[in-house]
Amino acid sequence: MTSTETPETALSSPAPGAAADRRRWFALAIVMTAAFMDLVDVTIVNIAIPSIQHDAGASFSQIQWITAGYALAFAAGLVTGGRLGDIHGRKRLFLLGVAGFTVASALCGFAVNPEMLVASRLLQGAMAAMMVPQVLSIVHATFPAHERGKVFGLFGAIVGLGAVSGPLLGALLTEWNLFGLEWRPIFLINLPVGVVALILGRRFISESKAPRALKLDLVGVALVTLGLLMLLYPLTRGRELGWPLWGHLSMAGSLVVFAALVAYEKRKTARDGSPLVELSLFKVKSFAAGIAVQTVFGVSLGIFFLVWTLYMQTGLGWSPLRAGLTGVPFSIAVSAAAGMSVQLLVPRFGRKVLQAGALIMALGVLIYIWESDRYGMDIASWQMALPLVVMGAGMGFIVAPLTDAVLSGVPREHAGSASGLINTVQQMGNALGLGLVSVVFFGEIGDRLTLAQVGPAFVNAFQHALGWVAAVLIVIFLLMFALPKQPAQHMEGAQDDTDTRDQGKEDAQDHGKGDSRVQGGIQDQGKEDSQDQGKDRDKDKDLKPEFVG
Repeated sequence: MTSTETPETALSSPAPGAAADRRRWFALAIVMTAAFMDLVDVTIVNIAIPSIQHDAGASFSQIQWITAGYALAFAAGLVTGGRLGDIHGRKRLFLLGVAGFTVASALCGFAVNPEMLVASRLLQGAMAAMMVPQVLSIVHATFPAHERGKVFGLFGAIVGLGAVSGPLLGALLTEWNLFGLEWRPIFLINLPVGVVALILGRRFISESKAPRALKLDLVGVALVTLGLLMLLYPLTRGRELGWPLWGHLSMAGSLVVFAALVAYEKRKTARDGSPLVELSLFKVKSFAAGIAVQTVFGVSLGIFFLVWTLYMQTGLGWSPLRAGLTGVPFSIAVSAAAGMSVQLLVPRFGRKVLQAGALIMALGVLIYIWESDRYGMDIASWQMALPLVVMGAGMGFIVAPLTDAVLSGVPREHAGSASGLINTVQQMGNALGLGLVSVVFFGEIGDRLTLAQVGPAFVNAFQHALGWVAAVLIVIFLLMFALPKQPAQHMEGAQDDTDTRDQGKEDAQDHGKGDSRVQGGIQDQGKEDSQDQGKDRDKDKDLKPEFVG
């Protein structure tokens, strides 16, 4: 930003000229690369979990925390990361996040024990919470409204590419065992990418801030984090420790912490109007139900993807590459169904498409249970294709239109807070699901198994866990009755960028093994672009901290 520019002009009017045009496209490539790095890192770890467990000697609870810790740290810092960027500068926070993410990746790659790896993953998630919210804010500040449609379409393609390539890249890096490093290259690959992003980002990304950013709510963040830790830690360690009394007391105490959070957020709202959680949103029936759906859906995905990986590699003894390739039909089905649901089905049938998705996904889970029971240890990859395609189709019908459905009844002035909360609770649900794996999966596996008993025990535990996933999907189906009947894209101003948002949704849905936070950000950003033209931009900028995520 030059000395003569105001924050408003810097946000809405990129500098003219060929040099400025080149700079903004370089800036776009840099932030896309960083987003790609984060998305790949989320999906790349799942496929390497069995190798990490074997090589590092990690316990069952530790491998849960390797994945859940990242999701928890990301969720806890997501909204605060966005607000910090608006207050102190998006470029500054983006570069700080990239640097921290790169350092955390190095610590993960060179971890000398499972405890260090878990701690490094927590740091990595916290740095991602600082980096990721700035990505779409920088795009918004760099490109004028009439160009953002093309940019968001391109961004959606990057999201899809990161989701698909993550598991395959993780499988290849683990299988190749580069330099005898086993699983470590899945983290070390981030180092050169991060260094290049830092060097080029300092040169080509322009600084921007929100003219009237909301204040931080660090107490709210602390209460959310404490409550989740008090709930998740006993869940993951309880089985190994024999479910001690302190674990039950901790889980019960988490409810007290969450009650304290609600009370504090009410006072925070009355005092300065910038709470971490906008409690008034829960008076909107569709939003409250949608938050429940997002949370419970995150739980089901958190359970499924971890136990699925362990089932294929530890239970069936498959290589990481074979396991990664087996999941390709699932990713293709999610992408195809997502595009179909948004473009054709939801505009015509509305909420019924999402409910059908829950039932179809549950059907795929039941088919998987039946096939696993019938074929046992002899099941082949091609036999898994049918349940995976059915599950993928059901998931695509849900994740693509869900954010719009949840936001349908939310007042426009609270759209930013609502969107940030949706993305946050999805990650929290994922972390909770990963914590529950110790109950629904590891709880079915004996402590002392012979080599011959490991396979059948994991197969049986997989079937048991999938039974819980099917039950959760039925609960999701019932909760969806509280969602609005009509699709949200028929709301005021939402049609202008329909094609862009649809493309972003379709491409983003490959991200089955990770999260849909960037896809949600693309949807919300598209809505803002279509609504703010010709209106007071300052009002929209007040929402910016939570519009990204």
